[in-house]
Amino acid sequence: MTIRTSSTAAVLARAAAMAGYAPSVHNTQPWRWTIRPDRMELTAVRSRQLPAIDPDGRLLMISCGAALHHARTALTAAGWDYTVDRLPVPDQPDLLAVLTPTVHREPDAAAARLVQTVELRHTDRRPVSDTQLPEATLTQVVAAAEAEGIACGLLTGEHVFDLAAAASRADAVEKADPEIQDELTYWIGRHDRLGIPPGTLTGEQPATTVPVRDFGQPGALPSGPGHDRAARYAVLFGASDEPSCWLRAGEALSAAWLTATRLGASVLPLSAVIEVPVTRTALRRAIDDLGWPFLVLRIGIADPDHPGAAHPPRLPIAQIVDLEEVRHLLGRD
Repeated sequence: MTIRTSSTAAVLARAAAMAGYAPSVHNTQPWRWTIRPDRMELTAVRSRQLPAIDPDGRLLMISCGAALHHARTALTAAGWDYTVDRLPVPDQPDLLAVLTPTVHREPDAAAARLVQTVELRHTDRRPVSDTQLPEATLTQVVAAAEAEGIACGLLTGEHVFDLAAAASRADAVEKADPEIQDELTYWIGRHDRLGIPPGTLTGEQPATTVPVRDFGQPGALPSGPGHDRAARYAVLFGASDEPSCWLRAGEALSAAWLTATRLGASVLPLSAVIEVPVTRTALRRAIDDLGWPFLVLRIGIADPDHPGAAHPPRLPIAQIVDLEEVRHLLGRD
């Protein structure tokens, strides 16, 4: 069944709004959607790229890929099939994807359950509890990531300690870089719905096997008593190190994280080890040189006795969704 143009615009606008809840590096939200009468276009916002931490734009692309997956999930939950054209115009590298709805079916129950987790999903930097993650949960999280065309390799034994050593070295390298430290400071405690609210940072560095990023200033969140002994670590990696794979890695991140949230698990992305070339090379050896690592995921069960931070604020819809071309279809003239 073909939908009317006004209905198409409304469906796409709702999907773009849902995509605004996607995770992004330091909550930079580096995306913008343009709604056309028959499609939606995802564009990178380079002014919100992190030039010191992410000079190649890898983390920006991963962030935008997460937004793309959120939009896709919203369309599927509403019962719409669609086509996705990723990086469709070679000489327009910031046009990342075009989503075009095609056929309407019954709403998808599995996607609807994922949509229900979108506003629940958040970054929890506290140690996870000592409760062991059920293997069935871990299997589903890994499968969700790999369904997006990106490998998700679990680290075990000595490879976890290799990751810990690489993360420690990455932390030392970045602490010694004044440009990176200035950039981190700039993105903490802003009042424009961007960046990292202090309430999502722990008051002291948590005791963990694999260090989490030290933001250089204490937050307002109690770190809790845990030590991450029950945490599991996975690496998202691909066969090539190029923007198309980075975008896919973001889609895999979103799929894994929403699945984990639905199953009661906590996910913390660890990107510092990816940001420093020498530690990224060490991490590649930890996955036996099978591919290029894009992101590390810590997966576990959050401590139920120590509530974590709420979802950080998001930009208003008007700042991330361009409705100008369809405003008359939506009755907003």
